[in-house]
Amino acid sequence: MNINDLKRQFLEHLEIEKGRSLKTVLNYDRYLVRFFLYAKITKPIDISEDVVRNYRLWLNRQSAGESHRGETLKKKTQNYYLIALRAFLKYLSARGIPSLSAEKIELAKVPERSLDLISEDELERLLSAPNENSLKSLRDKAILELLFSTGLRVSELCSLSRDVDLKKDEFSVRGKGDKIRVVFFSQNAKDAVKKYLEKRTDMDDALFVTVGNINKKSESLRLPAPQGHAPRQAGLTPRSIERIVKYYAIKAGISRRVTPHVVRHSFATDLLQNGADLRSVQALLGHANITTTQVYTHVTDRHLKEIHKAFHGKQRK
Repeated sequence: MNINDLKRQFLEHLEIEKGRSLKTVLNYDRYLVRFFLYAKITKPIDISEDVVRNYRLWLNRQSAGESHRGETLKKKTQNYYLIALRAFLKYLSARGIPSLSAEKIELAKVPERSLDLISEDELERLLSAPNENSLKSLRDKAILELLFSTGLRVSELCSLSRDVDLKKDEFSVRGKGDKIRVVFFSQNAKDAVKKYLEKRTDMDDALFVTVGNINKKSESLRLPAPQGHAPRQAGLTPRSIERIVKYYAIKAGISRRVTPHVVRHSFATDLLQNGADLRSVQALLGHANITTTQVYTHVTDRHLKEIHKAFHGKQRK
């Protein structure tokens, strides 16, 4: 069978049987197309260790793009291409189609991920920055408190509906891979969301919507309204949330870059520093693999400093 027909069937398999998002499917398509164009293959049996090795050398020498002149593709980015290829090869194997074994492809080693963290004082200043009684300020306060209370990804936050039950301390969210998990309200987050919703007068289903006159440079665009109806509120986009967090970080006098994901990091480290176990934090963050959560452990052992002080250099005068 033609390699492109098999690729199409593989992508349909990802979308239907595996339940992957459309964005993931499109990315896998792009990664595989790049490999096919480089290797000039037409049949699965043409995929060999030599072909893959030459492709990896070629990838490693590719430019990172206009915004990163002089730099080559990062190892992490190269791995995205290899992960897509391995998944395709596993699919071929499951169908009994002869090709290279997926196990023959090892991912490149990448540098240990570093965390962008803010201090407890900076976090408190950030959460306190929206301090007015306007609808916009109440909305932004609710966004920040909910991000820190739940550790939600920004895309998950944007997908929330306003019918969240504030009488309960928890609610369900659909995360990556269409997996559902439970997250929890802090009292501060619950109070902030309640005040914000009480101030709203629109009927939009989204929990977080645009406020005031909207243009391309501010939060987002209003959705077109049906003829004869008032303009509809538009739910905030991930980019809109990023701008909001950045605005209040600057207002709070935080010099480093602060994003919704930095607040998610703060959620995780706060739990671990106060005694939560790694498996519980993994579940709360919605990580499929514990190794993803382990990135936090090297910054959360609060006993190391005390051990160093108690036992280091005691023989020196």
